[in-house]
Amino acid sequence: MTSVSGKRAVLIAGPTASGKTAKAITLAGRRDALIVNTDSMQVYDVLNRLTARPSAEELAAAPHHLFGHVDPVVRYSTGAWLFDVRKMIQQAHEKNQELIFVGGTGLYFDALIKGFALIPPIPHAEIQAAEEMIQGLDADERMALLVEKDPETAARLKVADPQRVVRALSVLSATGKPLSAYQGDKSPGLLEDYWLEKIVLMPERGLLRRRIAERFEAMMEQGAVEEVEVLLARKLDPSLPAMKAIGVSEISAMLAGDISRAEAVEKSVIATRQYAKRQSTWFRNRMSDWQFIDPFA
Repeated sequence: MTSVSGKRAVLIAGPTASGKTAKAITLAGRRDALIVNTDSMQVYDVLNRLTARPSAEELAAAPHHLFGHVDPVVRYSTGAWLFDVRKMIQQAHEKNQELIFVGGTGLYFDALIKGFALIPPIPHAEIQAAEEMIQGLDADERMALLVEKDPETAARLKVADPQRVVRALSVLSATGKPLSAYQGDKSPGLLEDYWLEKIVLMPERGLLRRRIAERFEAMMEQGAVEEVEVLLARKLDPSLPAMKAIGVSEISAMLAGDISRAEAVEKSVIATRQYAKRQSTWFRNRMSDWQFIDPFA
């Protein structure tokens, strides 16, 4: 993409454990750029190790933004991320700095480039009310409630998971309009007038699988268990996105004595590999025009 404004941004996507952080820091050092988190789990506080957020040394090596800035009790959305990103883009433009967006959440990249539905900010009280409304309901009951309240949005959902149902109910309550009414009304992409360098890091599959296993074992040694203990002490709703981070339920089961440490590691590694496979499929299907690189070749 050619920019008439001279503004530039690098987008670095890739499955978990593909070396995105190292690549971003190297580029930031060469170009005096700001690194912006583009991963839906690395936004959460507490989960430093379990979400593989950059270490203290890595954070000090270059300016990093939107890492760990959200309390785990919050259901952070793509819209909220875009709202925060808009401010980062403005700051970088004022300082004449290049931007590097790095992460593994394909939907964030999609919304950043192509735009996202224009939904007004929803008051926290409305979100809490929606959460109370679905408390104790199973998937079928949540779907039945959504069909009653917002049948058009319900028809678009394959599974009535708590986060999507809460989103639909809170939008309806706060705005008086169903979520489906906003779906076709997209804002333009935030990088519309930027020159973009779009990269997907895609290591060889066998190497990626080994890196995932080695990294999770390191997480266990470096504080992942203590992070889960902090979350459990807060008695957070299990349906919150932060509580669904890979490793939280597995380590919770270990702490409860239901499974061994080795089983917790094994289950977490399997879940991470499955997640990496889903990420890779998204990138290949939705980012076919990006430059694919094996960072370890």
